[in-house]
Amino acid sequence: MKLPRVVYRFYERRLGRFLVNDLPPDKLPQHIGMMVDGNRRWAKLAGAPTAHGHQAGADNILQFLDWCEDFGIRTVTLYMLSTDNMNRSAEELSQLMGIIANLLDRLAENPTRRIHPVGALELLPEYLAAKLTGLAERTHGCGGLVVNMAVGYGGRREIVDAIREHLRTEAVAGRSIEEVADRLEIDDISRFLYTRGQPDPDLVIRTSGEQRLSGFMTWQSAYSEFYFCEALWPDFRKVDFLRALRDYARRQRRFGS
Repeated sequence: MKLPRVVYRFYERRLGRFLVNDLPPDKLPQHIGMMVDGNRRWAKLAGAPTAHGHQAGADNILQFLDWCEDFGIRTVTLYMLSTDNMNRSAEELSQLMGIIANLLDRLAENPTRRIHPVGALELLPEYLAAKLTGLAERTHGCGGLVVNMAVGYGGRREIVDAIREHLRTEAVAGRSIEEVADRLEIDDISRFLYTRGQPDPDLVIRTSGEQRLSGFMTWQSAYSEFYFCEALWPDFRKVDFLRALRDYARRQRRFGS
């Protein structure tokens, strides 16, 4: 049974007070990976075009980022478009790229956030790749919330790209392949990832009821906590976000065991 909105507001405020007043700051994640899944199903259930679902999802992202700032989250990675999604119809991709471009324009209105592209920009239309690159350059010095836009992203491709860049760097330094292999360390890969210099995600949230990573931050999520929510992304509410934070805060994190 669906509860009245006023009940959810009360529950939301109560959860918010618990997270702010009853928890030490280190109990909340500093980096959240957000898999914004379910836009297409949401549109289908609403009897609306697929693009309507993608637009509703983009609108919800703006609210979500505000919620993250409310609770002191420092970094968010948004899984917007995977390399596998690039196989969708040309019409849907064109509409989705336009919606992402419009979202970037709206994100640019906030002067404090740093926008960072995460993905293979060469797979994107030139105008969208240029918009991502330009926004990243303009916001590089911003000290607020870091928003990683995972567009044209694949976790396996990221690792391959990191290894490729590492090998090229070593080749420029004049080292042989045998030397590179003998010296190879975990950090040699990490320092060439799309998210280089950033902490790995503490918490990965996926909406729509699916319980898999689908190639999202394959390397970085090795020790992340995971939270799966039944709500489709456009229906993801602040109370759902607070539940995810509460669940994370109650866990005893174990690294390597």
